[in-house]
Amino acid sequence: MPRRPQAVELPPISGLDRTSGHLGRQLTRALREAIRTGGLKPGDLLPSTRRLAAALDVARGTVLEAYEQLIAEGFLDAQARAGTRVAAALAPSRFGASGSQQPAADATRASLPAPAAAFAKVAQQFKPLPLVPFAVSVPTGPAAPDETWRRLGNRIRARGPGAPSGYDDPQGVKALREAVADYVRRSRTVQCGAEQVIITAGTQQGLYLACQVLLGATDSAWVEDPAYRGITGILESMGRQDRMVRVPVDDAGIDVEAGVAMAKDARAAFVTPSHQYPLGMPMSMGRRNALLAWARKNDAWIVEDDYDSELRYAGHPFPSLQGLAPDRVVYLGTFSKILFPSLRLGYAIVPDALVPAFCGARVLMDRHTPSADQHVLAAFIGEGHLDRHIRRIRAVYADRRSVLVGMLDRWIPRHLGWLQPSDQGMHLVLWLARGIDDVLLASRAVEAGVAVRAVSPMYSQGNERPGLVLGLGGFSNAQMEAAVRVLAAIIGRCFDAAD
Repeated sequence: MPRRPQAVELPPISGLDRTSGHLGRQLTRALREAIRTGGLKPGDLLPSTRRLAAALDVARGTVLEAYEQLIAEGFLDAQARAGTRVAAALAPSRFGASGSQQPAADATRASLPAPAAAFAKVAQQFKPLPLVPFAVSVPTGPAAPDETWRRLGNRIRARGPGAPSGYDDPQGVKALREAVADYVRRSRTVQCGAEQVIITAGTQQGLYLACQVLLGATDSAWVEDPAYRGITGILESMGRQDRMVRVPVDDAGIDVEAGVAMAKDARAAFVTPSHQYPLGMPMSMGRRNALLAWARKNDAWIVEDDYDSELRYAGHPFPSLQGLAPDRVVYLGTFSKILFPSLRLGYAIVPDALVPAFCGARVLMDRHTPSADQHVLAAFIGEGHLDRHIRRIRAVYADRRSVLVGMLDRWIPRHLGWLQPSDQGMHLVLWLARGIDDVLLASRAVEAGVAVRAVSPMYSQGNERPGLVLGLGGFSNAQMEAAVRVLAAIIGRCFDAAD
């Protein structure tokens, strides 16, 4: 058990009124109130009488008077050579009668601002899943970065370029921007230089920046239907619910003709062309050309979320959309999936004309991403470790995917659940029979130790389909089979209840 810190902080005491006298009684009331309201907690060590007197500019006898009174009342304990502490025996119920700590049950609640409900809904939907099957991107065993990451971190964070320093460039560490630009040119046919790269705290922040920079107050935006909840949640929270045009997706990706019919003059389109989220299909070349033609004709922007592009298990990954129109596309990528989510490092590659705007939006958001891990990642990429890591995890996840597909076919009857065809990515979509409440099912699964997410909230209202997102994660075959059997039983019960 960690030791309690011995360094004593001054307690939270409001100013004393020196004109009214009785400073000892005022100090007694202030300390008592600090204990009642939780500013001072049971076991907290108080300053010595000499130090507190000097800090408050009162006589030491005034502090002694307050301490002695509170010791007599049982609020404080004093022991020789151990100092004075808030009594450990104090319990919350001690203050219940006075009502000073707990509000009355019928007290009027403060009304919440209008956006609060939308943000609370997003918080609930993005609540982290437990690290059990089938959470997405759990970097354990062979799916985790090897010892190289730790060695680089120790070397670079201690006395290297990642050592503590001052404020950094809002675009990110130059070494990492250069490494990212080289990596996406080689692997994704992205056309860019390091000066176009902006390091972000993951794709989510890149989406937020794009919305802030690209969309004016009355501009509409195309969003896929279904879509990643992160982008729809951003637009909802910005008050753009009525300006968000949900364009249907089919086997070839976003239906551009439908988008033109719905909102030809939209200012931006948010798409996942390499691996549609959540369904998994790549956007066909015909649809890519049609989307780019629409953007050029209507002076619109395309935001390309290159989701899971590195993890295609058959053939080669599709080239980026950005490589076909670097002047029209904002390209977003992340290292959360291929390395580990807690890294919180991603990147936006933007046309030259938009770089100052993205930097300004970034400054107002959080100034810049913490620098130490940027230096570590730059070395990890530059020394060739990332390429080797991706080749390894591609094999790992291909094997996990094949095993999981077999387990689902074996344990879940086809009339209850069937898989969406996909040949890449770190998750599978399991469609469910009509009538099953996938949100309720996902909640019950988590309670039973199986981590899944519901698909229906990713659709626009009225177009929902029940389904589950199952991550491949870093789980053993035995863990996955046990989870599939539990999930199959829950699906069966939910189907019977809906029938």
